[in-house]
Amino acid sequence: MSAQHGLRGGGPRKRGLFWALGGFALVALSVSLLASKATLPRADFTFANGAEPSSLDTTQTTGVPEARLLRALFEGLCVLDPKTCQPLPGMAESWTISPDELTYTFFVRAGSRWTNGDEVTAFDFRDGFERLLDPREAAEYAYLLFAVRGARAFATEVDEHGAPRHSFDSVGVRASDARTLVVELDSPVPWFLYLAAYPPLAPLNRRALDSMRTRFPDTWRIERLRTQNIVTNGPWRVLERRVNDRIRLAKHDAYWDQDNVAFETLDVLASEHLTTNVNLYLTGEIGFVNEVPALVVPRLTGRADWKPTPYLATYFYRLNVTRPPLDDPRVRRALALAIDRRAITSGVTRAGEPPLFSFVPAAMRDVTGYEPPSFRGTSALDGEVFARDVLEARRLLVEAGFSAEKPPMRRLEIHYNTQSTNRDVAELVAHEWKTHLGIDVRLVNQEKKVALDTQRRLDYDVSRSTWIADYPDPSSFLEVMTSTGANNRTGFEDAEYDALLARAATSRGTERERLYRAAEERLLAALPIIPLFGFTTTSLVDPALEGFHPNALDIHFPKFWRRAHVGDEPR
Repeated sequence: MSAQHGLRGGGPRKRGLFWALGGFALVALSVSLLASKATLPRADFTFANGAEPSSLDTTQTTGVPEARLLRALFEGLCVLDPKTCQPLPGMAESWTISPDELTYTFFVRAGSRWTNGDEVTAFDFRDGFERLLDPREAAEYAYLLFAVRGARAFATEVDEHGAPRHSFDSVGVRASDARTLVVELDSPVPWFLYLAAYPPLAPLNRRALDSMRTRFPDTWRIERLRTQNIVTNGPWRVLERRVNDRIRLAKHDAYWDQDNVAFETLDVLASEHLTTNVNLYLTGEIGFVNEVPALVVPRLTGRADWKPTPYLATYFYRLNVTRPPLDDPRVRRALALAIDRRAITSGVTRAGEPPLFSFVPAAMRDVTGYEPPSFRGTSALDGEVFARDVLEARRLLVEAGFSAEKPPMRRLEIHYNTQSTNRDVAELVAHEWKTHLGIDVRLVNQEKKVALDTQRRLDYDVSRSTWIADYPDPSSFLEVMTSTGANNRTGFEDAEYDALLARAATSRGTERERLYRAAEERLLAALPIIPLFGFTTTSLVDPALEGFHPNALDIHFPKFWRRAHVGDEPR
């Protein structure tokens, strides 16, 4: 087993911890993992990344596993400090901001190259921004650039063929030369440098893209993502990909900061089986697990590698408001009230997650001072308050035309993506709705990519979801639910909600916070989503791994990871 340690030299220590924990079954490794061990040399560092990534295209992904991988493969204008999450120079060696905070000028560093040998330039960032906004790409994160002058019109106003009506020259993004990128905003965006570190704003190698389109006019999207065709500019390149097993990354020697990249190779495992992942960690096979099964949480308290920390993320259920009976806000509110969130956080997740009655997580209060409202007027959690919530839920169903005792309501479906915690939460919610409201529920387990496609088609009743802040501001959550938001996926539309957010975008200080709060109150009155709980990190991280720190965004750039040494041995 020691030949596959996450960090060299960690095997005996980890095996001891494994036997000390006990109490859960050792799950056999999959055939694919065993085959990989037999045919691949050991990677310098291996970690479990969760689900198989749906894509390695920076404009076509929204998930956490994809983002974690893309931060190893691509680099934007900025990166984020591993402790504070403050923006640091990435491909931009420096930048200036105009006194009115409307113009950002980035100076792209010389000497960094793509994996195909091309130099990385400011023109590549201009091309990347254009592709993100191009309506024909249908990028769900296009709205991140809507504060840029002319970007919204370019992305949303199309001709009869779906092409943009406006030239990209009308958008406030220009490369004045190979080293200089200028971005002009309509209004100040305090978090714009955070966006500059986000994978969707990565540069684009136009030559590689055009080559794929020429060689494979009908299948270029698929061909472009084959291992031999992936062109990247970050610390690593793709060496080999084995679907539903792992992606092997190799150090990119033409990356500008390659001297400070510690690991020559990384193995990124695609495994959603949490118990298997923990056992791989505890037996020294891997050095980082992003999530652990709830049943082992009580056994981890006090360990040096277990530090649950609140961060800006919300676990919630989407409701399809276009489909009866969920088109009635009274039904949606009844469903939201009849869930005892204490039972979820104390009986299922058990890592200190806060029960949640807002879309913006309570952790935002500590980061920005924003105080999220509650859809029930209080955040009290005692049994008496919940009993009143259940009575109100029953009253609302009667008002909506359903009897609390024998509701003429069809059976509802809860969709959840494969993972044991998601299943356990769904089972508890289904039990609560049956017990308190008499509603029958069918659970539908789907792979992550299928679940996302089902959401996009609005082919569901209730669908499990999470949202993690892209930057530390309430708008990172509230913008998701705008009428034109590609990540909305509920059918919810409210012109007043959209207008409040538009006004907040051009406001500052207390007025801006007031508008955000008014928008969230409006969202929580409609309840196209049911907030369930906020998140704490549930990662196991080898103590010998430096450069990995809990932070408010739970964002980690692998380029900062390295092995700690005392003499010749890990600490």
